[in-house]
Amino acid sequence: MKYYSLNKKAPNVTFDEAVIRGIAPDKGLYFPEEIPKLPTTFWDTIEELSKEEIACMAMKPFVGDTIDDDSLKEIVTDVLSFDFPIVEMEDQVATLELFHGPTMAFKDVGARFMARCLGHFLEQRNQTEEVTVLVATSGDTGGAVARGFYKVLGIKVVILYPSGKVSDIQEKQLTTLGENITAFEVDGTFDDCQAMVKQAFLDKDITDIRQLTSANSINVARWLPQLLYYLFAYKELKKKGKPLVFSVPSGNFGNICAGMMAHRMGMPVQQFVAAVNSNTTIPRFMQSGVYAPTETVPTISNAMDVSDPSNFVRVLRLFENNLGTLSRKLTSYSYCDNATRATVRDIYENYQYIVDPHGAVGYLGLMDYLKDHPDAYGVFLETAHPVKFLPVIEPIVGKYQELPDQVKNLVNKGGITQKIANYDELKGYFTLLNPS
Repeated sequence: MKYYSLNKKAPNVTFDEAVIRGIAPDKGLYFPEEIPKLPTTFWDTIEELSKEEIACMAMKPFVGDTIDDDSLKEIVTDVLSFDFPIVEMEDQVATLELFHGPTMAFKDVGARFMARCLGHFLEQRNQTEEVTVLVATSGDTGGAVARGFYKVLGIKVVILYPSGKVSDIQEKQLTTLGENITAFEVDGTFDDCQAMVKQAFLDKDITDIRQLTSANSINVARWLPQLLYYLFAYKELKKKGKPLVFSVPSGNFGNICAGMMAHRMGMPVQQFVAAVNSNTTIPRFMQSGVYAPTETVPTISNAMDVSDPSNFVRVLRLFENNLGTLSRKLTSYSYCDNATRATVRDIYENYQYIVDPHGAVGYLGLMDYLKDHPDAYGVFLETAHPVKFLPVIEPIVGKYQELPDQVKNLVNKGGITQKIANYDELKGYFTLLNPS
């Protein structure tokens, strides 16, 4: 399997090269030359397969011969060492819980997979030059990447996050590890952080002295493994015998794009719902065909505060850049903070279930879609543990009596961060220090 740049002005590369580079030299995102189809026998017998067997079969076409079968099995077994339960709320509505990993967010899967792949490739190459993983986060990505790469030899992690726009727990997950993890608090939005990351990759003053790669979902090893938990959900829900709908809280659109990849590989899905907050670029695009990002709006579902989602170009490519074709498989709705808070309260009162602000947006999108499609079975993704958003959640549902172990370990820790206001200050960090 080779990967090409969606800007089509860079050489095609193998999986390992795409992972190490992160982004193509022409600024484009890497995309597989072909979308593999899983055999009919896979779908016929998926109920009998373990999650590790599903993962190996699904990921093998993407990694090709860059990772041998035994190493791939070892990687996915390590990555998938926690559960992905489906919790049914009513006859035709369930949530897929993706917060049982070490940082309590869906991004643990992609971050852990990428960390282990990158470590494998560097070991294969006997590479002595340090690799710097540069990542922007709107909340959960940074914590998952920091934990996934923590103390990995030969790798330094630099995380950019928007000042005042991540929760206290999210910030502690970024700033309390130390060792090979460095966090920068940026005076701006997530889109500003993301722009700095992209600019650094194109800056020869930096790339001539440091080998950079990205751990945002622009990196194929972060993006693609997210398709696995859609397959796990399908395995559990196949017996329902109903058309399946996934409603995905969407910010940078890597998660929903991975789900769409699973569909293109053969997984039956009636519709994907991209549920967004007050950053409405994609719902407006789906209505008008005009892609017009506006200034990013801060919300209580902060990990989705993205106005210019990087992965939407991949979503379009999955559907041959045809809006009409895409519209037959993607619906998008937006919701304000008041609706999100009301939904957290309603779900708690009706189902005695606590949903985080992102999952609440996903639930709203699912219910709007099911109004006109009552025969479908709907799953909304609960992408982060609600305890990560206590200032939002506790005024609605009351005080948490028992914090998860992952949070208990952070509460009394002090973080270390550096504040920067612009790209020049980030560049100064890279160029004034000798690479180690």
